[in-house]
Amino acid sequence: MANKKFQLSITPLKLSQIPSEETIVQVGRELIESTNSWKQGKTFVHGSVHTLYQPKGTFEPAGWHCRLSEHTPEEATFDDFWTKLGENKAENEKNYVPDIKKVTLIKELSPTQSIWSLYYTFPPPVSPRIFTVLQTMHLDPNSPRTGMIISIPIDLSSPEDAELAKHEEKGVKGRYTSVERLMELPNGKVEWRMATCSTPGGSIPQFVAERTMPGKISDDVPHFLRWLHAGKAKANGTASAATPTPKKRLSFLGALSPTSSRVTPASPTTEVPAAITE
Repeated sequence: MANKKFQLSITPLKLSQIPSEETIVQVGRELIESTNSWKQGKTFVHGSVHTLYQPKGTFEPAGWHCRLSEHTPEEATFDDFWTKLGENKAENEKNYVPDIKKVTLIKELSPTQSIWSLYYTFPPPVSPRIFTVLQTMHLDPNSPRTGMIISIPIDLSSPEDAELAKHEEKGVKGRYTSVERLMELPNGKVEWRMATCSTPGGSIPQFVAERTMPGKISDDVPHFLRWLHAGKAKANGTASAATPTPKKRLSFLGALSPTSSRVTPASPTTEVPAAITE
């Protein structure tokens, strides 16, 4: 068992099974680089977000899905992305992902590694879902800069973790693992690439979530950019204090949550690059 190489999957880890940060980052890097050879999927958000996928193997519970997009400095700089995704990621996600109603810091393991519990709610009769993950952040400051965020499902059911488990909300346990990479490109743009594997848990058929995954993960791109620009406008005094509410999106539960792959038109008082609002 000790010689078995750690691999990213939706099988949750107990705290005693968490590998070193170096191992997590290396395995995450290998996975995100492997997406270059994955099967091509559909494009979304008017062709600006490309998807790829890796079908699940015979003994694997779920397949992998990836999205990638490139962004000009007017849309978002590397610093814009990293300060919102590489720092306080869970807290920030709650602001632009409508289904996330609460995030809880379970335990901080290091300045770049912490365990979070994310509480998702959906319209009845779908029960709330709980996703507890270890988030590992890694920034390579050498030019061109690269940043990675790796999320791994965590199991707090062991007796020794009972006190930590008390901080989790009540609901059906879902699981996901993901690797996000932010990378400066020679043309001055930033590539945002994310690969994920997930299961909603409960009685939701896995094929339902798999079928709608490409559109769901693609919607995160315009939702994030709109939230980012609304925050900038507010800071500059050019927008009202209210952040524009994104349209309902696909969730970890796939088609069971109302969705739209388009973005709500920008408020007249909020200046947003055209690529975000098309």
